[in-house]
Amino acid sequence: MLKRLLALAVGLVLYGVSMSMILHAGLGNIPWDVLHEGLANLVGLSIGTVTIIVGAVVLLTWIPLRQMPGVGTVANVVVIGLAFDAASPFLPHHPQLVVAVPMMLGGIVLNAFATALYIGARLGPGPRDGLMTGIVARTGWSVRLVRTVLEVSVVAVGFALGGTLGLGTALYAFGVGPLIQWFARVLGVDRAVAGDNSASTAPADGDRAPC
Repeated sequence: MLKRLLALAVGLVLYGVSMSMILHAGLGNIPWDVLHEGLANLVGLSIGTVTIIVGAVVLLTWIPLRQMPGVGTVANVVVIGLAFDAASPFLPHHPQLVVAVPMMLGGIVLNAFATALYIGARLGPGPRDGLMTGIVARTGWSVRLVRTVLEVSVVAVGFALGGTLGLGTALYAFGVGPLIQWFARVLGVDRAVAGDNSASTAPADGDRAPC
């Protein structure tokens, strides 16, 4: 159990750092981070704080969906946002391409590694994953449909509020899944990740996460 808790903690911290790398590169955010950045611009709070608030609000939607959170679910809400804000002062904001491109690509790779690590701990899905799987369970709609509707919605709202949408968003959407699968095999948690993905196909956003 201690090993799983350590994997969860390290995975969530690295996930928050990877989110910060991708966002600060300025070439397009993780889908849910488009919303987080847009809301942060609107309310004047840090993106990490907004990430925590959004995660908590999403977690409340689990109640009518009859989803049960785990230790990892609650940790996901808190740790990722704190790690994001802790890493942000050490990263350049919207640097030149010679720095931005490697930072974005490195963030995507680190995000996939962190996702495999924390999902492999099997201590509970992130709040956004639970929202998606809960809607699927209650409505009978396909995972692909629900995930697409959720992510398109948060990207659209976030972009309207000033969140960054771009190449990084597309690269993340198409590239992070295969990277997660590869890291899962390397870490020996491919069965655990496949088990979670059978319910959600892949970790969602801020949850991929978490968030």
